[in-house]
Amino acid sequence: MAEQYKSREERKKRQANQTSKKNKKKQNKSGLWKKILLSILALGIFGMLVGGIAFAVIVSDAPPLDEKKLKDSFSSKLYDMNGKEISEFGQVKRTYVPYDEIPKVLENAVLATEDARFYEHNGVDFIRIGGAFVANVQEGFGAEGGSTITQQVIKNSLLTRDKTVTRKVQELWLAFQLEQKYSKQEILEMYLNKIYFPGNIYGISQAAKSFYDKDLEELELHEAAMIAGIPQSPNNYNPRTHPENAEKRRNIVLTLMAKHGFITEAEATEAKSIPVNSTVVEATEKANPYHAFVEEVIEEVKEKTDIDAGTAGLEIYTTLDPDAQDTVENVLNGDVMNFPDDDLQAGISLIDTQTGEIRAIGGGRNQPVGGYNYATDTRRQPGSTIKPVLDYGPAIEHLKWSTYHQLVDEPYTYSDGKTPINNWDLSYKGQMSIRQALADSRNIPALKAMQEVGLDKAKEFAEGLGIPLDNIYESYSIGGFDEGVSPLQMAGAFSAFGNNGMYIEPHAVKKIVLSDGTEISLEPEPKAAMSDYTAFMITDMMKSVISYGTGQSVQIPGINIAGKTGTTNFSDEDKAKYNIPSGAAKDAWFVGYNPNYTAAVWTGYNVSKDSEKVYLDSSDQKLARAMFKEIFSQVAAGDSSDFEQPNSVVKKAIEKGSKDAVLASEYTPANRITYEYFVKGSEPTKVSKKYETLDKPSNLNINYDQVTNSISINWNYDESKLADVTFEVSQSIDEGPYQVVNKSKDMSYEIADVIPGAIYAFKVVAVSDSDNENRSNEAATKVQVPEPEVDVPELPIEGDEETADQENENGNGNGNGNGNGNGNGNGNGNGNGQNEDEVDDGSDTEGETEGEEEQTPPDVEATTPPTENSGRKNNNNSNDNTTE
Repeated sequence: MAEQYKSREERKKRQANQTSKKNKKKQNKSGLWKKILLSILALGIFGMLVGGIAFAVIVSDAPPLDEKKLKDSFSSKLYDMNGKEISEFGQVKRTYVPYDEIPKVLENAVLATEDARFYEHNGVDFIRIGGAFVANVQEGFGAEGGSTITQQVIKNSLLTRDKTVTRKVQELWLAFQLEQKYSKQEILEMYLNKIYFPGNIYGISQAAKSFYDKDLEELELHEAAMIAGIPQSPNNYNPRTHPENAEKRRNIVLTLMAKHGFITEAEATEAKSIPVNSTVVEATEKANPYHAFVEEVIEEVKEKTDIDAGTAGLEIYTTLDPDAQDTVENVLNGDVMNFPDDDLQAGISLIDTQTGEIRAIGGGRNQPVGGYNYATDTRRQPGSTIKPVLDYGPAIEHLKWSTYHQLVDEPYTYSDGKTPINNWDLSYKGQMSIRQALADSRNIPALKAMQEVGLDKAKEFAEGLGIPLDNIYESYSIGGFDEGVSPLQMAGAFSAFGNNGMYIEPHAVKKIVLSDGTEISLEPEPKAAMSDYTAFMITDMMKSVISYGTGQSVQIPGINIAGKTGTTNFSDEDKAKYNIPSGAAKDAWFVGYNPNYTAAVWTGYNVSKDSEKVYLDSSDQKLARAMFKEIFSQVAAGDSSDFEQPNSVVKKAIEKGSKDAVLASEYTPANRITYEYFVKGSEPTKVSKKYETLDKPSNLNINYDQVTNSISINWNYDESKLADVTFEVSQSIDEGPYQVVNKSKDMSYEIADVIPGAIYAFKVVAVSDSDNENRSNEAATKVQVPEPEVDVPELPIEGDEETADQENENGNGNGNGNGNGNGNGNGNGNGNGQNEDEVDDGSDTEGETEGEEEQTPPDVEATTPPTENSGRKNNNNSNDNTTE
């Protein structure tokens, strides 16, 4: 209903008021937004001023554009563990090439890979930075970099590699400055002449000569793409050592070249079809004793700081032990041992158990500079050396198994129920401890251990020890890896067992000092990879490998060594392809350690169709152990240190053979005792009774009941021990063989319907319930059952009734032969009708003539039971003593 107004004036006044209120609300909102915008603008201006001031302060400390540093390389000095200079490197393998001699195909490959908009930006590519940010958000940090070639020249020549805001701001500022002072061609020239390549090589010209034995202008498209792809990760993309990784990287470069229009898709496809190693030449320069170690230093510095050590003029303080390195080189060169041929290869890594510092690297036999490093680059299946890492280590860590934990070595399959797993000797040894299983390198218990702890926990445990695993399968339990591991990785993993469970990544560099005096520490932080009880117990198990297991040949008097052997087999396909004989191996390993040193040794051949020999025969398989022993004999000479038992572990004397661990008793023979370790709180408390001398049943009594024609026996035993024994009753009739007639815990036994005149003998033995072989001495007795009595009426003698009655009372046996008239107290001696004048038949029946000595067999309790004929006196105490 419409509002009613008294007049038009009143309505106009009301409408005017409403309009005024609406206008005021609009003005208030407009004023608020103006205030917000002004505040934002003020804050922006303030931020720009503050940012500008901060920027000015930061760039004021930026180093000047030094042309010498931009174009020249500065060698770095390398120092050993004692601070003594051992090498200077960085300028030897470098040929400076001017821009006009750089082939266009190589330039395009580098631009497509590193900076496709190089000729369009002014030193900083904000479009690329935005793209890199998006890629990193979508694909993870590090998926794509945003630095231009100009920025990389600045970074490589003038700045430290600290990832700080200050360093990044200075890099951007100097990149703009560099673009103002030098042409694009000059900047690209600087960059391409300072790139680091594997083998202590710097610059594209030397790379072309080293990898392809070609001048730059002779490079083909696929070769130029490979050279352009290597610098991002020189070690991983080295076509000599990692051809598969290198080919993938090269193909990415070719794809990028096609994407940015430098080549066609067809050209890219054709170049990708060429194997990456088809034109790569073998390295020829002979390596010096430290070369493998120096290469590891260069790679480590590059990976951790992004600094090219050969151009930056660094002081690099390493972990190298020159004496140890010389020892390793002498072993590899065959100075102290014989190798079957020059083709057999080996890789050796020696590190400090407590610190993870690399003391020596044996990169291979007869290796040239830039050649394959078998200590760090190789990836071979580890065989049984992986069992402490993937099987028993995780089981002790997560399940708290003892070193005595029992597993059964028996015919077995993987979890699919179809694929069998075999031991190396194709035999089975039954129940055994995990200590014994590891010492004998049994495969089936190892698989069972992995199955019980679970694949996920096994994988996690290995990764904590520096063994990366993309996937894990049950076959990994015995070392059947897809990718494999290096000796350096294995040395790092085993060192954690000897370092109370602390893993320290193996490293060759302690610190670097930049040309401006800035120090950068490169020592990794220790990480707890396992409990100290796991580390100690696995170590002690691996000491058994050396004491009496598969590693006995590496024993060195006075040096406490723990370690593990390992060999791998060829696939059925390779066996047929290369005509592999029975018993031959593909790889042979030994990894071992004491409290101060850890060494991993791998031996094997490169497997290819051109190889004359690809397998290790039985003699070759011993070389890894022999090499380890030779190295340890020198580097650890006089080192008698041993591994300390932590408080989390207890040592117990265990009786061998028990399924569940039981403590040895005072009766357990010494040769049946083993000393094993348990996680504190999980040790056994039950004491074995297997060898305890059981008490002999005592007071064995026997009784013949003439009324029921039965025999009963009963005995006594210590009540406190009754719960642990069972009584075994054996019976013999007429001196025949004994047969077991009863086994029970009752201390009595009865037999009915006995044979008149027969001799019944009994033996009673106490048998341990926990061990049937533990039996007491025998308690024995026997008795002869009386013959039936014949009742003959007695007729009185006429005129002599008194005499007859007297004779009847005396019972002299002359009349009815009741045998009770001799009065000797046994009541049964002549119950068979014999009189006392008859000759004894040799049985153990009582009733001998007074004065004769009782004849009782040794160790037999002989007791004659009283008869219980009606009307006769029962002399129970007549002869119940025991004669032994």
